[in-house]
Amino acid sequence: MKAKFVAAVLATVVIIAGCKNVQQDPVSGNAKRYPLKGKVISVDPDAKKATIDHEEVPGYMQKMTMDFPIRADWALREMKPGDQVTAELVVDEQAKDPYWLENIGIVSAGDPNNPPLDVNKNFAQVGEPVPDFTLTDQDNKPLSLKSLRGKAVAITFIYARCPLPDYCIRMSTNFSDAAREINEDAELSKKVVLLTVSFDPENDTPAKLRSYGLGYMGKDATSLGVWKLAVGKDAEVRRIADFFGLRYEVDQTDKTQFNHSLRTAVIGPDGKVIKILPGKEWSPKQLIEELRAASR
Repeated sequence: MKAKFVAAVLATVVIIAGCKNVQQDPVSGNAKRYPLKGKVISVDPDAKKATIDHEEVPGYMQKMTMDFPIRADWALREMKPGDQVTAELVVDEQAKDPYWLENIGIVSAGDPNNPPLDVNKNFAQVGEPVPDFTLTDQDNKPLSLKSLRGKAVAITFIYARCPLPDYCIRMSTNFSDAAREINEDAELSKKVVLLTVSFDPENDTPAKLRSYGLGYMGKDATSLGVWKLAVGKDAEVRRIADFFGLRYEVDQTDKTQFNHSLRTAVIGPDGKVIKILPGKEWSPKQLIEELRAASR
């Protein structure tokens, strides 16, 4: 009797597991799938994502470290920093998340006796002063962080030709939405600046950035108000990006495009980092509130 009971329980477990494996969010007919291998850097179960240092994905992108949405709860529970994993990268521009990982396998677990992975101390930390920089804004005027001292500054990074709706397009949509609201607030607009920095100086001239920004502000827009878009020499932009932990590189399969991460930060009137907003999971409303608090 006991053996039959155990067998029945095991059968139930197998059936539940089998049903769980079958259930997947729908994908469109245009979805593409790529094999992915890499090392887990961090896992955020609440945000349902993991940061993975992955190898080159042939036919799609170069080796880099980035955040990936993870839909499988078991993977979010089991994956640990240092684990070597394989997965299937699903790219579906018609889905809510245009890319995510499926069919995750933990090839080898990280050694629990090893110390935690080091955090790059060169990345911006809350409370650190931001190194001064020299750029050129959309009106072809010099712009430095020093010139913005006394104001709260939100900074993000894009390149104008980016086609991905959840990357540069979302950053610019968020910044333009925030700018429109701040421009209507006579008091706040005196105290804050939104700064978008292009990491494609070869193509994103000041004039192009002005046109790009006005396109986001609306059909009849003639002014960007508190929103500035700027570009500089490649080495200068790279130095700023490195400080904030932004990674970007030219896509070797299509050299008009970049593979890159996302990074947005709020800098206080004293030039020190107040808040880091990694990834895309922040809203214009949240950004405005962070700036409002920083400017007090």
